[in-house]
Amino acid sequence: MNTSSSSASSTTSTTTSTTSTTSSAGTGARTEQAATLIGGARERIDALDDRIIGLVQERMAVSAAIQDARITSGGRRVHLSREMEILGRYREALGKPGTALAMTLLELGRGRI
Repeated sequence: MNTSSSSASSTTSTTTSTTSTTSSAGTGARTEQAATLIGGARERIDALDDRIIGLVQERMAVSAAIQDARITSGGRRVHLSREMEILGRYREALGKPGTALAMTLLELGRGRI
């Protein structure tokens, strides 16, 4: 009888451990509470990413309109002093990675017309 009780206790322990691992495996969390928090935060990040992508696409369209107007009026496709201003603003707000982000945004906006 003692052996059976010990075996049942071991099984319960294993099942609990498996349940906890299964529900938090995708988050890397070690507790259900952390897994829930991480899952919710990831959903929020995904929603923010969707908004950011939409804003980048909108920025690209506005940039194309500016380039079209500039080229049509005899100007150059790229306005370097304006790009430097943008790079500085991103660098000031986000540090060195902000400069890289601004460079990517500027690259996405070039030559779309």
